[in-house]
Order: sequence, then C-alpha cells, then structure tokens
Amino acid sequence: MNKIKKKNNIVNFPGNLSEGEREVEAIIFAASEPLDIDTIESKISKKINVQNILEKLQKIYSNRGINLVCISKKWSFRTSENLSKLMSEQKTVEKKLSRAAVETLAIIVYHQPVTRAEIEEIRGVAFGTNTLEILMELNWVRPQGRKEVPGKPIQYGTTESFLSHFNIQKLSDLPTIDELGTAGLIDTSNVDANIFGTGKFYKEKQDEKKENIYSDIDEMLNSTLNTDDEKK
Repeated sequence: MNKIKKKNNIVNFPGNLSEGEREVEAIIFAASEPLDIDTIESKISKKINVQNILEKLQKIYSNRGINLVCISKKWSFRTSENLSKLMSEQKTVEKKLSRAAVETLAIIVYHQPVTRAEIEEIRGVAFGTNTLEILMELNWVRPQGRKEVPGKPIQYGTTESFLSHFNIQKLSDLPTIDELGTAGLIDTSNVDANIFGTGKFYKEKQDEKKENIYSDIDEMLNSTLNTDDEKK
C-alpha cells in the first residue's frame, strides 16, 4: 500500500488508483444510497478484494472534504463532519395563516369531529386551495374516522401537536368567542359567532332536522286519515 512520504517539505500523495479501485470509487460515488460489499461486488467487472479497496479509499479520503464512511456495513461518501456546517443554512420564515385557514382551524377546534362539507356550511363558502392541507402539514389537524352518513365522509379533528403549540392542556380549556374578544385577540364584529360553536352545534342541528321530518310525516298521516274518513 502506498504511503504518504514527506521529504524536503514536499508531500507526496498516493499514486494513481488501480482500475478496480477506480471502479469501486465510481460505483459508491454514483449510488443514490449506501451500498454493502455484496452489491459493490456485483457491479464491478472482475473479481477483486472489495473490502481491502474500501479500507484503502477510506484512508485516502480521511483528510479530504469528502469522506468514505461505513454505517451498518454499508458504504457511502459523506461531507466531512467538521465541514458539514458549510453545507447547510437554516432560515426561519414566518408566514401568517390566511383568514380562511384560521377560520377553518377554529371551526375544527370548536366543532370536532367535523367533515369538510360541514366546515364549508359553517363558513358559508367553499374551501380554498389547500386550506385544509396546510393545517394537516402543520400537524394541527388530522383525519378522525368517517361519519356514519351516506357517503361516509372523513371527519377532522385537532392533534396533540395543536395543543402543544398553543400550550393548551385539554380542549375544554379553549376560550369562548367572548373571552377572545375581551382579550382583544379577535374582532368579534367581523367574526361569525357560528365558527366558535359548542361542539354540539351539528348534533343539535341534526336533531332539529329529524324533528321536522317526523312532524311532516305526522301531518301526512293525519291528512291521509282525514281523507279516508271523508270518503266513508
């Protein structure tokens, strides 16, 4: 094995790589994921000791900007650990949620579990593009089963991440619309109070519809009975 020799303050790096060493180097470099020895051996043109070659390449690259590393018996090129900070840049970008997203979140929070159609009915308008998807990407909202009605639409509710983000212990700790208005957090004159429901909004609404249906049936039956009596 070639060694780095120092003479007269001149550093002599290892000589050229053999054809087999170059093949192993190229295979690992071009791979989209770390490779084990068996995979590397299956791709080279002739039988060679891949293990020895890998160890040699590892030493050659040990002091370079790119290192050859072995993790869980798989080999790959990685940026040198002490240079990794040069390859990354962190930026904090703050974006305000749209009014549609805020209203949608409020409806889900106060009416959950709630379907997409029910959210649109409360807001009075159809969903904008990706409004619900944005809340799901933030991990504040997730599907919570299907509603037992024709079509079985998906119902949505809040997550533990939502409670954690807003520092809320439990949903019952959520403020009412009056409390939010008093605290100056929302303008109650511009917000539909229906958005901040009681969690029983749709149940009560559905019960009311059922009562109307039954009353219509009673009227129809009474009308039919009266008609039969007149015929007699």
